[in-house]
Amino acid sequence: MVIGSFNRRRLLELCINAVRKELEGQSYEIIVVDGGSTDGSVEWLSQQKDIISLIQHNRGEWNGKQIERKPWAYFMNLAFKCASGKYICMLSDDSLIVPGAILNGVDLFDEMLEQGVKLGGVAFYFRDYPVRKKYAVAINVGNLYVNHGLYLNAAMKEVGYCNEDYHFYFSDTDLCLKLKAAGYKVIRSKTSFVEHYFEATPEIRASNNDDRKEQDRMRLISSWAGTAYPEADREKYEKIVGYWDYHPRGFEDPLNTIQKLIDASQPE
Repeated sequence: MVIGSFNRRRLLELCINAVRKELEGQSYEIIVVDGGSTDGSVEWLSQQKDIISLIQHNRGEWNGKQIERKPWAYFMNLAFKCASGKYICMLSDDSLIVPGAILNGVDLFDEMLEQGVKLGGVAFYFRDYPVRKKYAVAINVGNLYVNHGLYLNAAMKEVGYCNEDYHFYFSDTDLCLKLKAAGYKVIRSKTSFVEHYFEATPEIRASNNDDRKEQDRMRLISSWAGTAYPEADREKYEKIVGYWDYHPRGFEDPLNTIQKLIDASQPE
């Protein structure tokens, strides 16, 4: 389990406790990369003996100078390279699995590998509630990528993990395109669902949505023209880089998992 986090302690605790419950009795490890939280997350993490905690201060000042912010791929690669499991499951600290998501994804991964499929990733269906009310996987430049879900650890090592030239967005898309270029498939798990509360910490989200997001988008489009997609489609993707591919049957969560995220995001 690899989780990136910054100043979302209550949400992080909720996310991790759901993982612990889901994987009880399984062989697993939890690796959290914290960006230098000031809300008690670092102190809480240091007390969790089943968590490998990496503290990578990515904001603020040090010795009178502003800390140069590292890209998403940089701090996630720290965790990916530490992971020792066969599979790596990537989640956000403001997300919460619907019970069964991870185990169903692992079962699918195992089944495909046993059938001889060269599989590198399994994407979970998720929704950015309340912006999107339906569960979907994400498609960029015509290709499925893993936003929340599983990777084959050996495949990630083979392709060199995430490209750190991206600031924050589209590095996960680039990673899946590298996997596909190496002959690996990326598929959907139709029985894996994740809740993502889009409005949990708008100030943190806003800090990542500067002009560099557009630079990242154009870097992705330019890097993969003629390989991941036909050169003739370049102008189309420059206008709209991707879309949501909604679950074919839809899903109604009987546990109302999203409410737990909403409650945890409220002031104490």
